[in-house]
Amino acid sequence: MILLSGLLLILWGEPGRCLEEGGSFTFHGDFRHFAVATNTVYIATEERLYQLSHDLTLTQSLTQRGILKVGPESGDEQFYRVSETDEWNATFGVNILLPFVENNTVISCGVIKCGYCELLDLQNISNVLYREHIQVGPAGRSNASVGFLVDVEKTRTRPETYILTALQQPDKTTETSCLSETASGENTKPVIIHEGEVVFVDGFQKNSIIYLFSNVPSEDKGNKVRLIWLEGKTSKAETLRSLRGATLSISDGGKGSRLVASSVIPGGPPVLWSGVFSVDGGQTDTELVVFDVSPDLTGAADADPDFCITCPEKSRSTPKPLKPKAMLIRQNYMTSVLAVRQKTWMVFFTGTGDGQLIKLAVDTNYHTTCPRVLYRASDDRQVFPKILLDQVDRKHVYVPFQNLIKRLPVSKCNTNTNVQDCWSAQDPYCVWCGSKRSCTFEDECRNLDWLSIPDDSRQRKMVSYSVVKDSTGQITLSIQTHLTVGQSALSNFACQFSASSSQLCSAANSPPRFPQCTCVLKKAHFLLKACVSPLRLDLG
Repeated sequence: MILLSGLLLILWGEPGRCLEEGGSFTFHGDFRHFAVATNTVYIATEERLYQLSHDLTLTQSLTQRGILKVGPESGDEQFYRVSETDEWNATFGVNILLPFVENNTVISCGVIKCGYCELLDLQNISNVLYREHIQVGPAGRSNASVGFLVDVEKTRTRPETYILTALQQPDKTTETSCLSETASGENTKPVIIHEGEVVFVDGFQKNSIIYLFSNVPSEDKGNKVRLIWLEGKTSKAETLRSLRGATLSISDGGKGSRLVASSVIPGGPPVLWSGVFSVDGGQTDTELVVFDVSPDLTGAADADPDFCITCPEKSRSTPKPLKPKAMLIRQNYMTSVLAVRQKTWMVFFTGTGDGQLIKLAVDTNYHTTCPRVLYRASDDRQVFPKILLDQVDRKHVYVPFQNLIKRLPVSKCNTNTNVQDCWSAQDPYCVWCGSKRSCTFEDECRNLDWLSIPDDSRQRKMVSYSVVKDSTGQITLSIQTHLTVGQSALSNFACQFSASSSQLCSAANSPPRFPQCTCVLKKAHFLLKACVSPLRLDLG
């Protein structure tokens, strides 16, 4: 079921310690969740909660072990952390970790016997602002549930923020007391219901629309991937009652594909979204595909056959089928994906089950460059489903493993030592900086005298030319550059055509205009030189 819960919450702390070495951080216990808020990284493991700077330097750490003590009211047990050497009778297992930047807090919810939440200081997680026994998220550890912050219009001018949690149905091993607590809470909250098993994979809000993605068993004992749209209305109940859905399909045969990981693609409209799909139902055969998931709000609300609020017996409708815009790459054992924008390009970072981080650049026509392996773990450990971008420099990504997180550069521009190699790398992050005479990131070329690849990944030549002879015998030579350039290079664009003893072109030529220049030949010559200031390209 899906619970749309209000903001509630809690916390506590003590400083921690851990091994940190440039670009990576090794933590105690198995990885559970992590989140990024501007210049801070938060990590929840089985044993501790960490606060790191954006370069993965440890700032704070809290043990998740403690003692449950009877609170001021009957049945109100409070969790008190203890030192690592003291005896403890409870462990706080975090299922939801959400930085709430506008409120300067971090929301940490999970299970201590039953549901429990803490509200922490965003800048110092050892400062617990509020705590409460409440079920937000699954009643046990579950990889089949998601939770994120959504904004709902309280009035036309003032939104309210809630936690939306999408939960897998609790299993039979969940404690009866916890189920009773959850059920009593649900009686006062609007919920979306799904009869039977469902595995939620991801969710996000874009503008006023909320998106939820899940795997649902199909009638042929296979799997179907479902998308739910919700409108951020003026109340929780209205928001949930706006439910509409679609089915995502990448294959016409077999028993259906399964969604493994996903990432919304920045920008739009349209709303583009990328997903890693398992084609064979396991992890061996996986594909990265792009869908247009722009909401279709024309159909009847609350009429989906898999998810419902009021669940009427009639008025069930067939969900809208969505086909992918493009299949980008097929790669064994893909486990995670992050999509970002770089100029006109889409760039995808995918993690794999054997510890690789792969980068793929895609142009506006969904043509791809060659995939490149940015990192390979020495012990083949699996990359976990979420990869996040460093919000400070936007030049690194955070890649989580079982007990390790790495901060890896999005590109290695400086390995290209000349202009041709820099261009041939087909990396939208890299530019050749004329004043520095090096391949680097665009913002590191302060004179703006840079050039980079064109917007079309199919273009394999930096410069091309054509020669045309008209009916009068006049020969026109056209030089075309296939580049994008900085403002300084653009304003200084010029072409020089010369021969050994005289001018090559007639005086009637029009002035050059980026990205092309022309020359009406006066007579046959054997040497042609074209210049793009401040760089010079020699052509034989």
